[in-house]
Order: sequence, then C-alpha cells, then structure tokens
Amino acid sequence: MVRFRSSGDPVGMGSPGILTSFMLSPPDKKTGNRSSRSVTYPLAVSVAVYLAPVKEIAITNHPHVVLGVTGSIAAFKAATLAGELVAHGFDVRAVLTETATRFVTPLTFEALTGNQAATGQWDEPGRGSRMIHIELGTWADVVAVVPATATTIARLSLGLADDLLGALILSTPAPLIVAPAMETGMWSHPATQEHVKTLRARGVRIVGPSEGRLASGTHGEGRMSEPAAILEAIRQTARRRSSLHGLRALVTAGPTHEPIDPVRYIGNRSSGKMGYALAQEALDRGAEVVLIAGPTALASPPGAEVVTIETTRDMQAAVLERAGASDIVIMAAAVADFSPACVLPSKLKRDAGFQLTMQPTKDIARAASEAAPDALHIGFALETEDLLNAARLKLRRKGQALVVANAVSDGHGPFGSDVNHVLLVHEGDLVELPEMSKVNVAAAVWDDIERLLAARGKLPG
Repeated sequence: MVRFRSSGDPVGMGSPGILTSFMLSPPDKKTGNRSSRSVTYPLAVSVAVYLAPVKEIAITNHPHVVLGVTGSIAAFKAATLAGELVAHGFDVRAVLTETATRFVTPLTFEALTGNQAATGQWDEPGRGSRMIHIELGTWADVVAVVPATATTIARLSLGLADDLLGALILSTPAPLIVAPAMETGMWSHPATQEHVKTLRARGVRIVGPSEGRLASGTHGEGRMSEPAAILEAIRQTARRRSSLHGLRALVTAGPTHEPIDPVRYIGNRSSGKMGYALAQEALDRGAEVVLIAGPTALASPPGAEVVTIETTRDMQAAVLERAGASDIVIMAAAVADFSPACVLPSKLKRDAGFQLTMQPTKDIARAASEAAPDALHIGFALETEDLLNAARLKLRRKGQALVVANAVSDGHGPFGSDVNHVLLVHEGDLVELPEMSKVNVAAAVWDDIERLLAARGKLPG
C-alpha cells in the first residue's frame, strides 16, 4: 500500500497541491524487489507517482535521457518531467546533486522512472563495468539539466567536473539541454548571461526561463519553464539524434597547403571550425561521417572517420575515392584555387632571385558531383564582393543543391571565429541566417539538408 500526504501550493508554482510525503516498501538494491517494511519518504512533486521496480541500466529501443536535477525549489517540476518522459516512451536515469536531495529524494525518481537514481561519483555503476559518469555518459542519447541553478550554469560553462553531474556532462557526446531556474536578479546578472552565452555557443539548448511568480513571492523572469515545454525540447533533440540514421555523409574542412619548397607553402586562413561543426552535427543526428580535413589544430570529432590531407591534390584523391559511397557530400574546405607550377627541391635562399608561377587547381566540388550523381551535394562560397551571384553561379556550375555563402568585409571575417553570418542559397530561394555560432549554423544547415532529403524521398523514416 502507498499512502500520500499533500499540502497546498505554498510557492505559487501553479499546481493544485504538492505531495509532501509518501509511504512505500523500499526496493532491494540488488534484486529490485520491495520488502515488507514501509518507510515514509519526503516528496515534492505535483504528479501521481508511477511505482515501478528499480532496475539496472538496460539498453532498450527507447531514447535514453539522463535527467540532471540540481538544488532549486523547482526540482519538484523535474519529477513531473520524469514521469511525463516515461509516459512518452523515454528511458530515464536521474542524477541528483547533493543540494537537489534537500528538495527531492532519489527514491522519488526511482519510483517515477523505474531506474536507480545516482547522487555521487562513488555510486556503483549499473553493470559494475565502468565508472558511473562514463557509463551514464555513454548510455545517454540526451542529457537535460532540470532545473539548472545559477551555480550549475556557471559550473557547466567553466567545465568543472568535481561532482557526478559535471563529470558526466564533460564526458558525454550526447546533446545537452538546460532549463534555468533562479531569481530575476541572478538570471539578469552579467556573469550568468556570459555563462549562458558560452553554453549556447557550444550548442547547448537553453529552454526558458519564463516570467512569473518566483519562490521568493516576487514576479519576474527566472521561473523555470513548464515540464511540457522541456519535454518537447527533449523530444525534438532525441528525434534529431536519429534523423540521419543509416545515411553516409562526407564533409571536407580546413585549408589546403600548396608547397613552394620543403619549408614554405601557400595557404589560407581557414581554421576548419565550420567543417568540423558540420561533421559533429551529422554525427549527432545519427549519420556515418567521413571527415576529410586539411591542416588544423582541431580535435577529431569522436565517431567520425577522419582522413587528413595537406594539398588540393590530396583532397581531390580522398574525396573522389569516397564520394561514390556517400549520400551527402559537403564541401566546406577552403581549397586553394591555385598552386605553384613548380615545387623547389630544396629551401629557397633569401639572396636568390625567385619568381613564383601559379597554376589553377582542379575543381574538386564539380568532380565530386560528377562522380556521385545520386548524392546530395552542398557547397560553400566565400567572397569579397557580389556574394549572391557568385553563390548561384556555383550552384549551377558544380551541380549542388545548396550553397552556404559568407562574405569577407571590413566588418566581418569568418576565419578563426566561433561565429558566422551566412546565406543559404538554393535555386530560386534564399534564406539569410542571423549571426550565430558556427555550431548553430551547422544545425541550421543540416535542418535545410534534411528538408532537401525529404523532398527527394531519401530521409530515413
């Protein structure tokens, strides 16, 4: 038998009553079976609790959500969300910070999800094979921090990993959703806003906060978004994680270096950040990814097959070898248009007269379109003038379905930057994106690619 005790709505959270305690037979940690003795547990949730036996981490066909709960009165909404996620077919594991346990208990989430809740780095992993932050990070398809206090947001921005939730988020490749909850002054403080800006630039999805009655009794911005809004964000993110499942994407990135002699080369200012962001986004959506990269200082995206090259000739060979097996080909690399006609066998001395003769390089994008006519081809255009016409000319000349166009001007240059301002150019259609992080540009480009794939009947599902 389960007995609930409830109260009114003391903090104005919009629920008719808050459950303050319940009695049940606690589960045995090894078997998951409930004993005959009854214990009263505190509870701060506004939902009917679905009681399921605690089970170990299990791999199922349901999307896996790690729900991080931190120390806020809004933690009771996280319990509501946990129940709703289970009802919508998600497999949920809760991770509670130490301060979260002052508002809700691990057993609350165990009862709602049927999974053991975790509270510390020294908790035993579900299958006993790895450290718990690694196991949960690998298991997760989506990580959602609900609620996220000002302290939590600062810690995530700084990459602190001295508790289980912080270590898990640093170790997981899964996308992150954050639902802030705090007083208005804390939310509007420049430090908090800088941390939020940092997280957004990394591709973290921020849901809320909204304006309304706060725990202090005041009215303002900082109230955590309702569980329904967070649930929808998780559903969208989980769908995106599998939207390209079974498709193969080839992405080029970075510059090429054209040697003059064994020491010197001609290159360009490309950092490769845009191409790497596109590769990571494709991986996040479930695609198999081959990344062909020129010289960069960037870390390889986990899960991608990375082919490193130096020259335009190298790039051409690598692309043509793999384009035929690809469903999508994205030419984001800044390939040299010219290379030295003759490479000197030894280092050129300062006092030696020298005149450099250049020759055009091969058009790799056009060759890729001809080699893989069934693939969807995406190009990039970087111009100092007449950007739109140049992009549309590339569309036709290179057999591409979309060209991502960006300009170099006195006020804007994408080289090495974490942000970009681009146009998505189709035949007879144009979309201008506001300036945003390259991570978010990559997401927008892939959204457009999915639309093009769907129009061709080639989008999975």
